[in-house]
Amino acid sequence: MEEGRRARGTRWEPGGLHSASRGLSCLRLDRLARDRQVPLPLPASLRRLPSDFRVPSFRRPPAARARMLPKRRRAWVGSPGGPAPSTARFPGIAIYLAEPRMGRSRRAFLTRLALSKGFRVLDAYSSEVTHVVMEQTSAEEASTWKEHRAVAGSPQGRTSPVLLDISWFTESMAAGEPVPVELRHCLEVAVPRKGLPGSVWMPQYACQRPTPLTHHNSSLTEPLEMLAEAAGFEGSEGRFLSFYRAASMLKALPSRVTAMSQLQGLPHFGEHSCRVIQEVLAQGVCEEVERIRCSERYQTMKLFTGIFGVGVKTADRWYREGLRTLDSLQEQPQRLTQQQKAGLRHYQDLSVPLQRPQVEALQRVVEAAVGHILPGATVTLAGGFRRGKLQGHDVDFLLTHPQEGREAGLLSRVMHSLQSQGLVLYHQHHHGHCADAACPPLQNHAMDGFERTFCIFCLPSPPGAAVGGARRAVRVDLVVVPVSQFPYALLGWTGSKHFQRELRRFSRKERGLWLNSHGLFDPQQKKHFHAASEEDIFRHLGLEYLPPEQRNA
Repeated sequence: MEEGRRARGTRWEPGGLHSASRGLSCLRLDRLARDRQVPLPLPASLRRLPSDFRVPSFRRPPAARARMLPKRRRAWVGSPGGPAPSTARFPGIAIYLAEPRMGRSRRAFLTRLALSKGFRVLDAYSSEVTHVVMEQTSAEEASTWKEHRAVAGSPQGRTSPVLLDISWFTESMAAGEPVPVELRHCLEVAVPRKGLPGSVWMPQYACQRPTPLTHHNSSLTEPLEMLAEAAGFEGSEGRFLSFYRAASMLKALPSRVTAMSQLQGLPHFGEHSCRVIQEVLAQGVCEEVERIRCSERYQTMKLFTGIFGVGVKTADRWYREGLRTLDSLQEQPQRLTQQQKAGLRHYQDLSVPLQRPQVEALQRVVEAAVGHILPGATVTLAGGFRRGKLQGHDVDFLLTHPQEGREAGLLSRVMHSLQSQGLVLYHQHHHGHCADAACPPLQNHAMDGFERTFCIFCLPSPPGAAVGGARRAVRVDLVVVPVSQFPYALLGWTGSKHFQRELRRFSRKERGLWLNSHGLFDPQQKKHFHAASEEDIFRHLGLEYLPPEQRNA
């Protein structure tokens, strides 16, 4: 240490610190004292002070003190065209917090929070904004807001900012970084854009746009629907819905997609879906999709869920227990319910799609039984066949009578009649609950409360067929509906599943109403909406009527 001190030209003495160089400045002396944590030497004249010495007071008047206090710096809020602060960790993200539903004080608080996390927040809406965050705002309100704030002179090719719910902001703050934008975060409804054929405009909800049975983009929708199915097998509802919504949008487009630029500005195309579409457009296949399609888990889950009476949870449990084949299930019948045993027994027949002529033959048999038991009662075909499908794996029939209440007890008598004809291979009866129109719809209930029977029928032999010949098994559901609820039941049982999911989401989010197969209910006014037809339901919701053939979402 002593050598080090000599090299630096200083020496230590009990009386203080002395410089070897008389030219050492006060600044250097102060720095040395700070580094070595020793006191500065006092001049000889100040080492001894008189006993009556007092430190002079330097207090200033309050006004003078206020003038001398440093002004408190305001939190930085970006301005249009202004540079991003040096502390911004995510220079590619520029957030604008829309105030109308948020309030000024809450907006200021959220701004400070975002800045403290390293986000860039702009004080005014401009072409620099990449993410607009709103609170308690519907998709339609968000789009209207954006139209009224279109930025003049925006650079050509600049991507329009995404309109996001506050949930994206709060999740990003919790994560300390921008989370990926998912479908549930988005508020935006696509607007007409120049460059697409015919200035295509696509609404956000599937119930707002016609979706025909045949479309132009099956090569893109099939991979997305397979990914949605795989996500459902894993219990990932968010990814399940994201892929299905993207596929549904592609089905509704009036022309074939050949370039990613055609999808810009349209809702529901997240980063993952776009990556899959881009790869299919470039290479014809998507590596991720093919890898999942060939995986043991996907193939096993697909096999097990194809059994009548087996859902995703049961199939997943069997897979985790090491089961892989139908033979392995048949070897352990104690695992199976009666419905699953019937489904496994007739698996081969039920896996073959029904053709429309076969469905029409089934309807004639059911109509004959119903008409004989209750004259005036009607049998209506629902499901995919009502939407125009030429083939399918099951058939849905709705039974009702023009006089309310006359349908009670009908189903059991019809089933007895069909059994006596040897047409019923299996059936499981479900008693109705909450079938009264005065009972409000249950938002979290997966099934409606109508009386129904899930059946496996023998397909009637065609005219001229040999007596005693083998007849194939087919899946049929019979549902009894009071006439007062029939339009809602017909709408719900016609589908498609995604169309119904979107219709109910639209009712809840955009209209504040509850919709299911029993009715339409206003929870605020405690009011039910009467409907004599499906057209009335669309009218209550302020939607253009879409016939069944346009609901293949």
